[in-house]
Amino acid sequence: MKVAFQGEAGAYSEQALLGHFGAVETLPCESFEAVFRAVHSGQCEAAMVPIENSLAGSIHQNYDLLLRNDLQIVGERFLRVCHCLIVLPGVARQDLRKAISHPQALGQCEAYLRGHGLQAEQGYDTAGSVKLLKASGARDTAAIASRRAAELHGMEILEEGIEDDPENYTRFLAIQQEPKAFQGEAKTSIVFTLKNQPGALFKAMSVFALRDLDLTKIESRPLQGSPWEYLFYIDFIGAIQEDTVRRALDHLGEYATMLRVLGSYPRFRADQG
Repeated sequence: MKVAFQGEAGAYSEQALLGHFGAVETLPCESFEAVFRAVHSGQCEAAMVPIENSLAGSIHQNYDLLLRNDLQIVGERFLRVCHCLIVLPGVARQDLRKAISHPQALGQCEAYLRGHGLQAEQGYDTAGSVKLLKASGARDTAAIASRRAAELHGMEILEEGIEDDPENYTRFLAIQQEPKAFQGEAKTSIVFTLKNQPGALFKAMSVFALRDLDLTKIESRPLQGSPWEYLFYIDFIGAIQEDTVRRALDHLGEYATMLRVLGSYPRFRADQG
């Protein structure tokens, strides 16, 4: 099995996919668009993409890509993100002037960088920043990435756990061309649009409340081509195979101008590791 992810080897996305899929072949991709394209074209059987971070919020680009690509969400995984300050061998902290990493990683370590007088410089990926630093040989620069990224590139870790908040988790989604059968507690993700009229969103939400369906996520995104109109992404507990869920979606269909199920998949539990 080959699974795509955005970034270089050692990226958090790769760590998440190995935890979810096990020992599989991985395909690093430069962009999220390339990740979705790899699955859509059949180059890979699956992909793992981040969808939200507990500190930085949603990855809006991937919400838009879920809508534009006819793929199925088949799983989710929560990953504790532990950032490391990574340098070339022999570099001391007093030698450093700046740190490079993905913008979200820099934002998650903002107070640390400010407290140590390090200038933040954006890169396209956490693990890619380690690779770039090694190639450049810069001894006044650190990268912020995972322990695995440092080990893969033979770099040194000056400090581990430099994120400003230890409750730093990223939720990842596994996507494939077709849904997968599974057992156990399920989560379902949908996207829909509504007419712009009074009470429309209240009525849409009521279809879940009336059936005691637990909503775990609500996200709105601008509807391209229709200014001031919105797409609504919702995650809730339950599978589309369940009668209660089917009745809720049928009811929602009475109000929605567009409704699409993005996938039903096993709900991730903390005790899964």
